[in-house]
Amino acid sequence: MIYVIATVTLKPGTVEAFVAAAAPCLIGTRAEQGNISYDLHRREGEPDTLVFVERWESRDHLKVHFSAPHMLVYREATKDMVADRKIEIIEPAKVDIL
Repeated sequence: MIYVIATVTLKPGTVEAFVAAAAPCLIGTRAEQGNISYDLHRREGEPDTLVFVERWESRDHLKVHFSAPHMLVYREATKDMVADRKIEIIEPAKVDIL
């Protein structure tokens, strides 16, 4: 399993339009093979920062996700709203406590 934390900083005044454009992508992504969870959150105290928190069965599933039709529509619809984007992919490793 892998985790993805995608932080999106939006241009002022675009949050509501962004969330509306992202809604079909959330629904489509949750139905994708290999998706475990896909949620969108607003960062506390930073009204123009949204965070996607995702869990995938594998990196291969994530790779397919990036070219899914709903992702392409979402990217096109939101491209002028985004001021900055950071994507972190976390592949958890077991930590042994001795």
